[in-house]
Amino acid sequence: MDFFFASPAASPLLWGTFFGLVLVMLALDLGVFHRHEHVVGSREAVVWTVVWIGLSLAFNGWIWIEDGRGPALEFLTGYLIEKSLSIDNIFVFIVLFDYFRVPRRYHHRVLFWGILGALVLRALFIGVGAALVARFDWIFYLFGAFLIYTGTRIVRNRGTDVDPAHNPVVRFFQRFVPLTHDYHGKHFVVRRDGRLLATPLLLVLVVVEATDVVFAIDSIPAVFGVTRDPFLVFTSNIFAILGLRALYFLLADLMERFRYLPYGLGAVLGFIGVKMLVHDVYDVPIEASLGGVVVLLGASIVASLLGPGEAADGGRTEGRGEPR
Repeated sequence: MDFFFASPAASPLLWGTFFGLVLVMLALDLGVFHRHEHVVGSREAVVWTVVWIGLSLAFNGWIWIEDGRGPALEFLTGYLIEKSLSIDNIFVFIVLFDYFRVPRRYHHRVLFWGILGALVLRALFIGVGAALVARFDWIFYLFGAFLIYTGTRIVRNRGTDVDPAHNPVVRFFQRFVPLTHDYHGKHFVVRRDGRLLATPLLLVLVVVEATDVVFAIDSIPAVFGVTRDPFLVFTSNIFAILGLRALYFLLADLMERFRYLPYGLGAVLGFIGVKMLVHDVYDVPIEASLGGVVVLLGASIVASLLGPGEAADGGRTEGRGEPR
């Protein structure tokens, strides 16, 4: 894994600072601020959203000071891509929590442990991606074609299709894992008659983890299209994911307003895909990449907010119903 840590933008001090910051913030999040289960309100969500974005920008500033303008802009572009794509995760979380009737006071607990698992999975994905990029230059053409395909699919479907009733992970879990029908507070497993049984909360957590794997397949190649530096890919991903919980509580009741965002997300993936396909002919400057991402996302958000009110799912929630 030397290729993963041999980053031109990352000194040992930067690696240590990053991991230390992540561990401290996770410990404070679960051990202090969310020690007791409660419904996260709008004000708390706003505060945490500002905190995570502020930390991300502060880290971005440190990269600028340590390594210069280029790596800092690459981090910022990767962060914006990952942050915007994570909004689609929020839609999926809404559908899952609604379908399985997860009590609101346990939403944060599921997302916390789900995102903690996502950090490990993202590290593995990025490590594999860094190895492929370092050894096979042609992998960029494969990534680029895949991003164009994914972007086209998102635009065509107006987002991500979600159908928990036919989700293969849900079906597998319900078939092979002993499961209770009711929630037992904040517990993921309970002991009954000497047997350990999973609660529906654990099922939702597993589906959240599986969902992130699917999203990582889209988002990580997109960030590699902006920078080949594994440190910048990893840190931009992780900072975006860490702020996802706060963003969920902030936007969960407003998602129907962002009906044109899928078009912006699809256009961003297509733009990065084309950038990867032509990288041997023309290396798109990082300033142009950042500008393109900002314009495409900004246009879709502005169009959503100014346009007439309309359901954003476009029929994507057909699978919603009673858990079986």
